Amino acid sequence: MDTKLTSLRAEPRPLLPSFNGLSELLAAWRGHNRWRNVSLDIELPGHDASYSSIPSSLNAGVREALVARGIKKLYTHQKDAFDAIASGRDVVIATPTASGKSLCYNLPILNTFASDPTARAIYLFPTKALARDQEESLRQLMREAGLSQGAITYDGDTPGDARRAARERAGVLMTNPDMLHSGILPHHAQWARLFSNLKYVVIDELHMYRGVFGSHLANVVRRLRRLANFHGSDPVFVMASATIGNPEAHASAMIGRPVSCIENSGAPTGSRQFIVYNPPIVNAELGLRASYTKTAVSLTADLVRAGVSTLVFGRSRTGVEVMLKYIRDALVDDPVDAESIMAYRGGYLPKRRRAIEKALRDGEIKCVVATNALELGIDIGALDAVVCAGYPGSIAAMWQRFGRAGRRQEASAAILVPSSVPLDQYFANQPQLLVHAAIEQARIDPDNIEILIQHLKCAAFELPFQADESLGDLGADELAEALQFLAHHRVVHAVKSEEKTTYHWASDAYPASSVSLRSVGWDNFVIIDLDTDKTLAEMDWRSAHTMLHEQAIYQHDAEQYQVEQLDYENRKAFVRLVKPDYFTTAETHTTVSVTESDESGLVDMNPYWTLPLGLGEVSVVNKVVGFKKIRFETHENVGFGEVHLPAMQMHTSAFWVTFPEAFVAARPEPRATVVDALRGLSKAMHLVAASGLMIDPRDLGRTLGDRDEPDGQLGTSRGVGFDPTIFLYDSIPGGVGLATRLFDVGIQLLVRARTLIETCICNEGCPGCIGPAAGEDEQFSRKTADSVQTPFNINRRRVIIDILNQLGITGEQ
Repeated sequence: MDTKLTSLRAEPRPLLPSFNGLSELLAAWRGHNRWRNVSLDIELPGHDASYSSIPSSLNAGVREALVARGIKKLYTHQKDAFDAIASGRDVVIATPTASGKSLCYNLPILNTFASDPTARAIYLFPTKALARDQEESLRQLMREAGLSQGAITYDGDTPGDARRAARERAGVLMTNPDMLHSGILPHHAQWARLFSNLKYVVIDELHMYRGVFGSHLANVVRRLRRLANFHGSDPVFVMASATIGNPEAHASAMIGRPVSCIENSGAPTGSRQFIVYNPPIVNAELGLRASYTKTAVSLTADLVRAGVSTLVFGRSRTGVEVMLKYIRDALVDDPVDAESIMAYRGGYLPKRRRAIEKALRDGEIKCVVATNALELGIDIGALDAVVCAGYPGSIAAMWQRFGRAGRRQEASAAILVPSSVPLDQYFANQPQLLVHAAIEQARIDPDNIEILIQHLKCAAFELPFQADESLGDLGADELAEALQFLAHHRVVHAVKSEEKTTYHWASDAYPASSVSLRSVGWDNFVIIDLDTDKTLAEMDWRSAHTMLHEQAIYQHDAEQYQVEQLDYENRKAFVRLVKPDYFTTAETHTTVSVTESDESGLVDMNPYWTLPLGLGEVSVVNKVVGFKKIRFETHENVGFGEVHLPAMQMHTSAFWVTFPEAFVAARPEPRATVVDALRGLSKAMHLVAASGLMIDPRDLGRTLGDRDEPDGQLGTSRGVGFDPTIFLYDSIPGGVGLATRLFDVGIQLLVRARTLIETCICNEGCPGCIGPAAGEDEQFSRKTADSVQTPFNINRRRVIIDILNQLGITGEQ
C-alpha cells in the first residue's frame, strides 16, 4: 500500500497507481503509518430533508416555474421564511451553505410582484461577482413565472443605457453596499420610482458584514430607511447568513429593529469525513513542522488522482498561486490536464472569474485553489472535498468553507491542515473544539463616532435634518448632539424658525465620494504585462504595497511575473513574464503611537511592582521596508531587497500593557533577552485574546514597542530607557470596541496567557504558544532567526514564566 500513497512521502513519485473515489482513498490513507499525524478523523453524519407543502397563496405562475424545475415541495425553513415575509416581518435566515436560502426570499418577493406590478426590491450582495452570479438565475425564474418585472445588476461596470433602465423599469435592483452608498442614495430624487414603491430589501451574506464594513452598512441602512420613508415606503428587510453565533442580534443591529430568526434548516446533507492532519514535526528542538502548504498540496494531489473534485483554500493570494504551481507540478506526469486545475482569487478580471465559475458548474475543473472569495454563495456546482491550508481564523469561516463540498447529499471530505502559528496549533492539539465549540458572533458598532459622523454628513447631503428627528435606532438626543457638532464645524448650517430648527448641508463637497465602506483606498492598482500591453489583473491599494513593489514576483495562474515598475501615483504596475526559482514575501514594520489615552490604571502586582494598563486612541503605521526571496519547494531564504513606498497609517483603538524600564533592568537576563521574552508573551496574549473574544485573529493587531518604536527596535536602536509595551489594537480604523473589552479583563489576559504557555507540550516555547506568527511558512525563517541569530539563545519560555512569577501572576486553576 505504501507504494501507492504519495501525499505522505517527502518526495512524491510520479505515475503511481491511483485510487478510485473518495472512500477507497480514505481507506488507503488510514492504512499508512504516517496517519498518526492525524489528530482528528471523525464522520459527521448527514440528515434527511424535512419538507413542507408549497403555500397555497403562492402565485400560479411562480408555482409552475418551481414545478418545471422539479421542485414540488419546499424545505421547512423555506416555508417558514415565506410565511414570515408574507406577513410583513423582518427576517434573517441563518442556515448552512447550500440550503436553498435564495428561494426563501425570492418566492415571497415574486409572489408580491405577481399581484403588484409596481412593487420594487433591492438585493444587496457584498461583491460584484456575487450579484452577477445571482442575476441570471433570478431573471430566468422570473421569465419562467411569467413576470414582466426585470432584474438588473447596478454597479460600477453597468453601462449608461442599462443604468437608465435600472432606474425606470427594473423590479429587482441588484447592487452592492458601495454603490448604494455612493451612487444611489445621494441621487435618490432620480430613483423616486424605486424608493416610493420599495417593498423589500434583501441583504445576502449577512455574516460578511462585521467589524468596520458591517458598521458602515448599518449606517447605510439607516440612510436607506430614512429616504424610503421620505418617498412614502417602509420596506421589509430580509437577510440571509451563513451560520454565526448571533444571527438574530446581528440582524437586529444591522437594520435597527427586531427581526424574526429562522435557523432550523430542512435541507438534506450528506455525511462528511472531518480530518485534521497536522504536518509532522521536522525539528523537535525548535518545534518546527513540515510546510502546511506543501502538505495540503500533497493531499490534494492524491484527491485529484482519485477523481475527487476538490476545492483548496489558501490564506493569501500569494499562497494560492504557490499552491496552484505545486499542484500542477505534482500532477505533471499524471493524465490530468493542467487547465483542469485553476486558481480563483481577488484580482482576477471578471471575465476570467465567470469562466472559472462556469467550468466548475459544468464539471470541467477537477481542482480549484481559492482565497476566501469562494466562501460566498457563488454557484460552483458540486464538489467532493475541501482542503483548508491553515485554519481560516474562525470556526464560522471554517464551516462556511467546508460547506462548499457535499452539495448533492453525497459523502464528502473536509480536511484541515493547520500551520505552525499558535491558533492553528491550539486547535490541532484540541481538535474536538472545532466540532463542539460555539460559532463566533458577528459584531458591529454603528454608533462608532468616526463612522457615524461620516454617514451623518452623507445623510445631511441627501435630506435636511430636523432638530427632533431620529435616524433609525439612533435617538433624537444623540442625533441632535452630533448635528450640533457638525454645525460647530460648519459642515451643516442650522436654520432656526419659531417652530423648528433645520440642519442643511453647508459644503460644496460631495461627502459620499470620500467615505469608503471598507476603509481602504478606492483606487485599485492595474497590473499590465509589458510584453503584451494587456491588463492581467487588478489589486487593492493595501495589498499592492506588499505584492506589487518593484522586483516583487507577482504570481498569476501559476506563472511568475516580475514587477519592473510601479507607477504609484497613477495606480499602475508594469510586469514581465519570468521563470525564477523563487517567489517574494514582503517585510512590514509596525509602529504604534498613542494619540489619546482614554483610561489608564496601575495594577499592584505585588509589594514591589505595579503594572500600567492603558486604553485609548493610537496611530498605527505599517510600512513595507523590504522583501525576501523564498525558493520554491525548499522555502529557504535566498536573498533580500529593499522597498521604498509610502507608509500606510490608520487611527484606531488599543489596549496596552507597559513593563516599566526599572522592572526590565532588575531582571538578571540581558535586556534584549527580556524584550524577546515579552515579544513571545505578546503572541500568547494575542492568541488568548482572539479566542476569548471569538474573533478572527486578523481583526486584532499586535505589536511590541514603546509608544513610538516599531516591533523589533526595542533593545537595539533606542537602547535602555524606554518602557517595553505590548499593544493589542483593533485592526480596523476607529475600532469596533475590541480594545475596550480587553482593557476590562487586562490582568485576566496575562493569567490566561500563562496557562497557555504552561500547558503547551513544548519545552522552550514553540509556534503553538509563543512562537512566531509572521506569515506563511514562518517555520522556515522567522523561528530560526529568533532562536539562532540572537545573542541570547536561552529558554524564552522559562524567562516568560519567571517574569510572570515576579509580577505575581499565576495560571488559571
